[in-house]
Amino acid sequence: MSYVTNADLGGQPGFGKVVPEAEGDLFHADWEPRALALVLAMGATGSWNIDASRAVRETLPDYRELSYYQIWLAALEQLMLQRGQVFPDEIESGEMRHAAAPVARVLQAANVPAVLAKGSPTERPAPAPARFAPGQPVRMHLGKVDHHTRLPGYVQGKRGTIVHVHGAHVFADTNAQGLGEQPQWLYTVEFDEAELWGDDAPRQNLSVSVDAWESYLEAVA
Repeated sequence: MSYVTNADLGGQPGFGKVVPEAEGDLFHADWEPRALALVLAMGATGSWNIDASRAVRETLPDYRELSYYQIWLAALEQLMLQRGQVFPDEIESGEMRHAAAPVARVLQAANVPAVLAKGSPTERPAPAPARFAPGQPVRMHLGKVDHHTRLPGYVQGKRGTIVHVHGAHVFADTNAQGLGEQPQWLYTVEFDEAELWGDDAPRQNLSVSVDAWESYLEAVA
């Protein structure tokens, strides 16, 4: 089985032009701020990590048909259903019908600004020296995986150049599966547009940069 995520959509036709929105135009419906608040509140309970939540979002069967906050809300329902924190009859009725499941932490309203400002750093001690350095050519791993991955489909098998080394960071692929953080070196890899889209695609005189963990990369001559 292979998964298609939002990171795989680059270069695919049929999605129309990217239309920039006005700066500060954060929400498009009254329910969206509430959805965001629910996601943040439940994420702060420690019931799952950010990579697990992204994996659920990006593997929703109707991902491409949903709006941004519809994706967030649908994924939250799945995460809570999996853990017995909500039940189908409650989602259908919009009413609490079962005892609340215990959680490790509760985010109090007064603490929200401080928690959001702190964030959740992902940098960790390096498990080994970095294999790659800026200026080095690499080829991205090619092949199907049986789990959610942060490697965009449109760069798989493509050749690029290391332009930045970010240090070692939590490896999202394993962290999403509950297999631990397993930190790896993280790199920015730059690709020429012709390498990604082919010589027949309209030239826009641009390059594409992708952040990629070390296990995504293969050395090339």
